Amino acid sequence: MRYDSKDTDPDCAGAGSGFGGFLRSLLSGIPWSERAETTDEIRLDPPPKNVIRIDNGNGRTRILGEDRADIFVHATKIARAESSEQAERLAREIRVLTAEAGGVLSLEVEIPGRWNRRGRVDLDVRVPRSLRVEVSASNGRICAEGLRSSLRARSSNGVVRIVDVVGDVEVATSNAKVTCSATCGRVVARSSNGKIELEDHRGSVDAATSNGLIRVTLDELAKEGVVLATSNGAIVLELPEKIDADVDLRVDNGIIRNHRELCRCTRDTGGRLRGVLGEGGTPIRLSTSNGSISLR
Repeated sequence: MRYDSKDTDPDCAGAGSGFGGFLRSLLSGIPWSERAETTDEIRLDPPPKNVIRIDNGNGRTRILGEDRADIFVHATKIARAESSEQAERLAREIRVLTAEAGGVLSLEVEIPGRWNRRGRVDLDVRVPRSLRVEVSASNGRICAEGLRSSLRARSSNGVVRIVDVVGDVEVATSNAKVTCSATCGRVVARSSNGKIELEDHRGSVDAATSNGLIRVTLDELAKEGVVLATSNGAIVLELPEKIDADVDLRVDNGIIRNHRELCRCTRDTGGRLRGVLGEGGTPIRLSTSNGSISLR
């Protein structure tokens, strides 16, 4: 185990001398002023059903798909307490638990209840690209990259970032943004209070947020189409140059900026614009209660 203090000066020769020692004396009575850190490493075989479920209550979770046959977990356990002894004790008591049931592998972080607000675990999980991943976090960001399989990610208070994933994605967060880049498949994204951004996506999109911007850039559109909705925020959709789609744009309080040539275009006084791109067929439905819509 490696132990260090929150504000220890590495250049200070003695813990009790100089500015570093003075600062430590001031912090010694402040709750959670001391910090301890330790790491665990775990190697696992993929489960029979090729599914892993990860649950991390406090801390960052990063999943990286690689050309490998096993699962490698690197857990950084971080604890804070009033004294170095208590911080070290908490770090030792934090556990990363694994279990297999019904052919599905579960990975769960367990922090003792009395220490819950003072400990966290940052997980780096390297998996075979084809492994299906389900990950949830209460307080911490989620990052997933390099997968060639389906992904489900849920975070209560933390950013969700997805990069280079080929497969269907379901992502939800309560109080943070969602970003996806270089993805392929069907993306379903939900956020209560945060923006949703997709860049260089190939496939279909169903995205909704209560408060925030939605921005989507498509390289290729699948037949399921695009549905974007926000209560308070703008929507920006950038489409490929050649596309066949039925377009339906709605704004309650705001403006519609259409930069594409629509056939059979109709505009209602209530804030609705409909028309056809190319031969039509694929649905594109965008709606916002308070904000603007830009179709490019």
